[in-house]
Order: sequence, then structure tokens, then C-alpha cells
Amino acid sequence: MAAKPVDRVPRHLAIVMDGNGRWAKQRLRPRTFGHHAGQKAVKEAVEFCLRRGIASLTLFAFSSENWRRPATEVSALMELFLKAIDKEVDELHGNGVRVRFVGDLAAFAPELRARMLGAMERTAGNTALNLNVAVNYGGRWDIANAARLAAEAVGRGEYRADEIDEERLHGYTCLADQPPLDLFIRTGGERRVSNFLLWQIAYAELYFTDTLWPDVDQACLTEAIDDYARRERRYGRTGEQVTG
Repeated sequence: MAAKPVDRVPRHLAIVMDGNGRWAKQRLRPRTFGHHAGQKAVKEAVEFCLRRGIASLTLFAFSSENWRRPATEVSALMELFLKAIDKEVDELHGNGVRVRFVGDLAAFAPELRARMLGAMERTAGNTALNLNVAVNYGGRWDIANAARLAAEAVGRGEYRADEIDEERLHGYTCLADQPPLDLFIRTGGERRVSNFLLWQIAYAELYFTDTLWPDVDQACLTEAIDDYARRERRYGRTGEQVTG
């Protein structure tokens, strides 16, 4: 039997960037030290996607559940977001990266929200890579928000309630204008999706690695992509239908 080709590249890659706190704890440093270290891995992931021609990269930066963390850590994360936007947006823009923050942005302080909106507006015309940063995001929130928007459209008389199908509801989700999610990666050793992209993950391939996020590099990402390339994606069909 011929070997499966290993040059298949996902169009849309999503990553749960887990392990920053444990990485810091191993070094007897505060959790915030790990979050700062994780910024290098973000740059590695962006550069990797640009080189491999991946259209969209979605990163889980701050979930709707993360507000429950200690106030000092949440405050440090907000400060890190501000600094990262100011520091990285020029380089991202120069590399043709379109930056989008997805999630319920209304919960953030006005200054941070303004920086997010400014970064999105500045990079809106770029086409080399869609970089989606999920902040105050939850998969259930995404689906509920899409349902609310669809209901509002029905209320305006745009269509009837019985005309809402999967395709129409999908159009109201956060990443509706981007390629379907192909590969979902979670670092840090946990084997769960943690309320991330629940709608989009339906037919995605899942890949879990024990590597903590600050240690993720090009080799780690290449291993994930190669594993993805060897898989047979059937979408409900039989293997014979796919290869026949």
C-alpha cells in the first residue's frame, strides 16, 4: 500500500495555548512569568503559519471562564495584552497578517478595547494570514450569540424561523468568513477542548501534546502538521469512498 502524502496542510489551525502557569512553576517563578514566556511561542506559531501557507490561525488567549482566576493574574494578563498589541501589531501588519479579536469584547476596559479595535482596523486589508485571537470567548457563548442574532433577523422579517438551518446559523458565528477548522491543537498535556470553538470543531482533527506552551517551537508544530497529513478525513463516508 502506498504511503499517504505528508504535504497536506490545514487551511485553518486552532491552538489552546495551555501550560504557561506550570512552565513558570517548574522554574519557581510566578504564573505571569509563564504568560510572558508564551509570547515567544505565539510568534513561532505565526511565523510557522506564514511559511506553510496556512490561511487562518486561531489562538485561545483568554476564555470567558478565565475571569475566575486570581485578580492579580487577570490584571497582569490585561497588561500583557496591551503591551503585546503595541509591540507586535507593526510587525504583524508588515507581514500581511490580519488581526482579529473574537469574543465578547464589551467586558474589557475601554482602553484595551480601543487598542483591539485599532489593531483590527489597521490590519483589516491584509491577506497573508488571518490571526484570530479569542478573548473573553467561549464556544457556548459563540453559539448562543449566533442564535440571538438569527432570532433578531427573524424579528426584523428577514426570513422565517423555520428557514434557520446549519448554514444560516453558521453565518452568525465568529469565524463564519474563514475556512472551516481543520486542525485543533492543545498543548500542555490536557485532553479536552475546554469550551473552545464548539461549533467549528465538528469535523476538525484533534491533536494533543504534552509540550507546555512556552516550549512550543517549529519542530513541535511540524510534528502536529505531519500527523494531520497522515490522517484520513472521511466526513461520514467510508474509507473506500475517500480513496476510491
